[in-house]
Amino acid sequence: MRKPIVSIIGRPNVGKSTLFNRIIRKRDAIVDDVPGITRDRKMAEAEWEGVAFDLVDTGGFVPKSRDAIEVAVAQQVRFAIAEADVILFLVDCTVGITDADDAIARVLKKSGKSWILVVNKVDNEKRALDAFEFIRLGLGEPVSVSALEGRGMGDLLSILVETLGRPQKEEKIKDQNLVKLAVIGKPNVGKSTFINVILGEERLLVTEIPGTTRDAVDVQVCVDGHNFLLIDTAGMRRRSQIKENVEYYSHLRTHRVVEECDVASVFLDAEEGMTQQDMRVIREAVEARKGILLVVNKWDLVEKDTERVRQWEETIEHRLTGMAYIPVVYVSCLKKLRVKNVLDLAWKISQERGKRISSPKLNELIEDMNRSYQPPAVQGKRVRILYGAQVGVKPPKVVFFSNYPHLIKESYKRFLENKLRAKFGFEGVPISFLFKKKR
Repeated sequence: MRKPIVSIIGRPNVGKSTLFNRIIRKRDAIVDDVPGITRDRKMAEAEWEGVAFDLVDTGGFVPKSRDAIEVAVAQQVRFAIAEADVILFLVDCTVGITDADDAIARVLKKSGKSWILVVNKVDNEKRALDAFEFIRLGLGEPVSVSALEGRGMGDLLSILVETLGRPQKEEKIKDQNLVKLAVIGKPNVGKSTFINVILGEERLLVTEIPGTTRDAVDVQVCVDGHNFLLIDTAGMRRRSQIKENVEYYSHLRTHRVVEECDVASVFLDAEEGMTQQDMRVIREAVEARKGILLVVNKWDLVEKDTERVRQWEETIEHRLTGMAYIPVVYVSCLKKLRVKNVLDLAWKISQERGKRISSPKLNELIEDMNRSYQPPAVQGKRVRILYGAQVGVKPPKVVFFSNYPHLIKESYKRFLENKLRAKFGFEGVPISFLFKKKR
């Protein structure tokens, strides 16, 4: 039995994300005084009195706006209403009833859904009396809370559980084979479009305006029997280009996603080419020791231009010097060309990331290397790799024991890595090498 879904809706800046964070007991959604921060639907697990449910945060609902982003957000909110079992309609006690509140109330009455009217920012007894004004919306008796201070939250959640009908608590299934796939890259390279194509619906907000996605958004999907958690992230810019507080926090959230994912798919724009910022994003995923693949999007715009294709191949070969293990897939999310190949490759990389080499096979390779190529003498001393062992997975970590580990040159370390990859694979996976002295 699936967990029920609870959606928080309301006009901009009434405290929806603050309430979302309070209920899930984490600072997961970005909160700022600027209206319109949340744009996509954001979902997280929550529980109260033994009842588990999925909580959905939504963008500010402006029903009659002509602004492109606000129109797209309104569509996302309508999706959230359609899929919800119970709706928390949040209003602001300090402002009173607005035209937008009236419009949202009319939408709810036509939805056929269960709802709870929640009056936020009720920080004292006077405001508790003011909250009764919202009875005029015709949605029943309001529940007064202060999401910021936590006031009234117990009463709200108890009413919510009662409205849900107290379904039996669903045990959380820990899927050991779930692959957390981060979709990262610069703004406006097609990250959200990719996820929408995979899902077959307009699940994430997509416009042609750069910077539309701000929060990291998690969506679980099963493709060909493989389970993925797709994480759409805000576009990663250079820190010098980050000016808004919200964009700064989005940037930090994206970095956190890279740290927590299993595989990072770095999206590039085929028309723009590979930029210095793209390389920074790639290096960040490599330094975090995550699985990694490059996705060149909008390939339909260049694939018939032989010269442009050749330039791309030469650029990637040059820029990925020392990172030739990173695979590249060329797609067009708009045309839905080869999009599924991204998931196929991400799954393969996740399996490679958990691969373990037995010590006998690794030492057999070391013996073969010692016979075919001896490390050059350094300071009159003959350097030898004596034996090795893999000591970790996800990410793979291999330790080599040597008589003079501090004298091993970088060129020989690259030789070791190339030989190991030629023998055992590890496509798309950075490997950590440690060199220790045999005592």
